[in-house]
Amino acid sequence: MALFIFLGIWLSCLVFLFLWNQHHVRRKLPPGPTPLPIFGNILQVGVKNISKSMCMLAKEYGPVFTMYLGMKPTVVLYGYEVLKEALIDRGEEFSDKMHSSMLSKVSQGLGIVFSNGEIWKQTRRFSLMVLRSMGMGKRTIENRIQEEVVYLLEALRKTNGSPCDPSFLLACVPCNVISSVIFQHRFDYSDEKFQKFIENFHTKIEILASPWAQLCSAYPVLYYLPGIHNKFLKDVTEQKKFILMEINRHRASLNLSNPQDFIDYFLIKMEKEKHNEKSEFTMDNLIVTIGDLFGAGTETTSSTIKYGLLLLLKYPEVTAKIQEEITRVIGRHRRPCMQDRNHMPYTDAVLHEIQRYIDFVPIPLPRKTTQDVEFRGYHIPKGTSVMACLTSALHDDKEFPNPEKFDPGHFLDEKGNFKKSDYFMAFSAGKQALCSYVLGPRKKSLYWRRFSPHGDVLNPDQHFTAFYFKTSCQSRGHRHNPSSTWFIVCAPTL
Repeated sequence: MALFIFLGIWLSCLVFLFLWNQHHVRRKLPPGPTPLPIFGNILQVGVKNISKSMCMLAKEYGPVFTMYLGMKPTVVLYGYEVLKEALIDRGEEFSDKMHSSMLSKVSQGLGIVFSNGEIWKQTRRFSLMVLRSMGMGKRTIENRIQEEVVYLLEALRKTNGSPCDPSFLLACVPCNVISSVIFQHRFDYSDEKFQKFIENFHTKIEILASPWAQLCSAYPVLYYLPGIHNKFLKDVTEQKKFILMEINRHRASLNLSNPQDFIDYFLIKMEKEKHNEKSEFTMDNLIVTIGDLFGAGTETTSSTIKYGLLLLLKYPEVTAKIQEEITRVIGRHRRPCMQDRNHMPYTDAVLHEIQRYIDFVPIPLPRKTTQDVEFRGYHIPKGTSVMACLTSALHDDKEFPNPEKFDPGHFLDEKGNFKKSDYFMAFSAGKQALCSYVLGPRKKSLYWRRFSPHGDVLNPDQHFTAFYFKTSCQSRGHRHNPSSTWFIVCAPTL
């Protein structure tokens, strides 16, 4: 009996605090649907397709509106003009990340993806400098990509035309390319620790995209209950052990005057600042940063390639045009290079259209304001959660006519030349997107072209390996295919 009385008093206090907060805060924020005590607007939002719910709310309340995920307000930005103004033109005011209990536990406010303030600035600046010096965005990285794709093709040969799920193989290439920069070596695809390392990335993404993770973010108390978030924490711990093993190997052979990879550069920086108690360059920060770099380049690249293969199967006329352009520009007797990109507008357009169409990250991790912000006539207090709906830019019907249709013409002008679009916000926008941009585009581009010249992809006259995919499109924002659908994609055996 006493327990029920206590719960009743506790709930009454929560409702009172909620209503008080509504009276003093909500009237200053942008308009939005009326939230319920405790639940907020969660019951009005489809957690499996939040971007669709936001589209409906934006039509009613405008491009800047407020909704409550639980008891805390979140300002939603919808539409290219609003996204550009907030994330690019006024990026510093919206640059901090909003952490859930789950993410705070694993990142500890370190690294690049989940850090804020001086830690983020110093770590990001240092990481970009080292990545560029190690060849990211230059010719050097092209050679590493080319070498790794050879291993991929060899792995496909070993299937001898038997059905296989290529999801792991497609993840190996970007992961090993990043590994060559971070660890100075690659892993064999049969390495069990490497396999587990990649599997953990995939599992973490699925958990973060799950309804349970969204509920844990809205109600931190759920974090202390049994649930899949415990699997998330376990996977993160295993990945950190894997990374620490590599770091210890580097510490044993470190040459302060001759750094060979990212870890060496970071360890040298740590040594130089060992007497600085406020230094951002610590062992914990190194571990988290390495995890961030792998995460930024592995899952996004492999998923783009995977869904790209599915789209090539569905649209054979697009595949034929890609093959014709590759054969004409590259031929069949040399490896592709990034310079070929300038002469392959159609292939470039297809790569962009794949990323636009699949909408892999419809809503990136929430941000929060770094100060009190006056934005489009509304007052947004410091520390307010801000959610950017990238779908609203990628599927803008003025910039991309018939946005629900897969059409490479969205990125081609009247003369067939590649046409850039400011609306192309595939993963994020502003400074937050920079590391993903440095790690991603070249791998995707060379990956496709290296994979294609060996035969007419998806041509039924060739010998094929059958690739089986099982996807859960809606949980990731893919609105063009039903959840849990089996697809078969074929590629030539080599």
